[in-house]
Amino acid sequence: MIQFILNNQIIRTSANSGIPLLDFIRDHEQLKGTKTGCREGDCGACTVLVGTNNGSSIDYQSITSCISPLGNAHGKHIVTIEGINLPKSLNTVQKAMADNYATQCGFCTPGFVVSMTGFALKPDSAAPKPFHTCNDAISGNICRCTGYKSIEKAGTAIEKKLSHKSENHQIAWLIKEGFIPKYFDNIPAKFLQLENGILTTEKSSTSTISKVANGTDVYVRNADKLRDQEVRLLVHESDLTGILFKDGICTLGANTTATDIQESKELQALFPRLKHFLKLVSSEPIRNMGTLGGNFVNASPIGDMSIFFLALNSTLTIQKEDGTERKIPFQSFHQNYKVYDLEEDEILKSISFKVPKDKDYFNFEKVCKRTHLDIASVNSAGRISVNENKITEAHFSLGGVAATPKYLFNTNEFLIGKEINQKTIEEAIVILQSEISPISDVRGSSQYKRLLAQQLFLAHFVELFPSSII
Repeated sequence: MIQFILNNQIIRTSANSGIPLLDFIRDHEQLKGTKTGCREGDCGACTVLVGTNNGSSIDYQSITSCISPLGNAHGKHIVTIEGINLPKSLNTVQKAMADNYATQCGFCTPGFVVSMTGFALKPDSAAPKPFHTCNDAISGNICRCTGYKSIEKAGTAIEKKLSHKSENHQIAWLIKEGFIPKYFDNIPAKFLQLENGILTTEKSSTSTISKVANGTDVYVRNADKLRDQEVRLLVHESDLTGILFKDGICTLGANTTATDIQESKELQALFPRLKHFLKLVSSEPIRNMGTLGGNFVNASPIGDMSIFFLALNSTLTIQKEDGTERKIPFQSFHQNYKVYDLEEDEILKSISFKVPKDKDYFNFEKVCKRTHLDIASVNSAGRISVNENKITEAHFSLGGVAATPKYLFNTNEFLIGKEINQKTIEEAIVILQSEISPISDVRGSSQYKRLLAQQLFLAHFVELFPSSII
């Protein structure tokens, strides 16, 4: 039995857990404000909020409901556009959109309003920061009518209003100022009415059961099949969650999302430009959903998080159905195009890497046709250790230049013991070019990708050691 709160109503349903949440909202509950658009998580017309009860607070995130399984709503508060409408007037976000002429045909408007309301519900939205503004919150919403400037003006108006938000009584303030309806005050009590326990799904390796985390890849390709199929929902498995630091090793559960990484204070301290790096990875709703395990098993040659963690010289922990585990270097996981080292009765449990020290440096670069919310033409990451301007350890990776995410074994080996200067980089690029084999496709020609690979490799050194090479 799946149980969750939908707006102000407790839902208990025996519907198949593999149904897309969007379809349950529209077809089972007849809430038509959440729109069916691309069905790939790209347009944002189907955006809803997911509230997670953390005891002392309820944390809300935006997701695209078209690629989220219904079973993942278990134990959550799901908020659609109908759930933030006020009884007799526009709410504050809707009024900002209207006042700034930020809607035309209106199809996409509910998604924008939900995303902006999600931003208002963030604890720190009273003081927007770089990479955390109202207009960042709508990074996953597309409008084909307005040209966006009017929507951006609405976002700025909302931020101005939120600058007065009470930090100690946020929900009460948001209700008073017309951002959300009064029933939000009673959601903690409604959580108490949900029966205890997690949603259990059978752990089976048979071909009739698909393993699903948050669906950002598998539901794009197989949503119609999964709606009628038994699914194993990995997000309910607690041993796949969490970020742990112990004995100089950082371990991240396979269910860790890009947002979990982005918001980790410990990881931000290790990687000062972490928020900049992850802003290049998809949109906010997809970062809220996409898991490390899903990104790795997707096995895309340009998977951003695969490239990121290859450069950290990471180790994967793989778990069998009987609980036994094995560990492998991440470099050996991807074997060929969409082929990887994982048996039918196995799942990814976690990924771990050595915590960088004072003389360790890391950088991530990505080039795509759009700056944000796009698949890379070529992406690259590098971790390098230096002692007295000599390289003691090197781990560089490239995406979009081979059938798999590429760890540059030969280039990395060449760099050991070399001084950081223009000559070393030029010689390393020759080796790099011999290791890659890009193909021409919609994201660029083979020659273009070779040029990008060279330039991104150089960009790591420009960013990390500008005085040594310029």
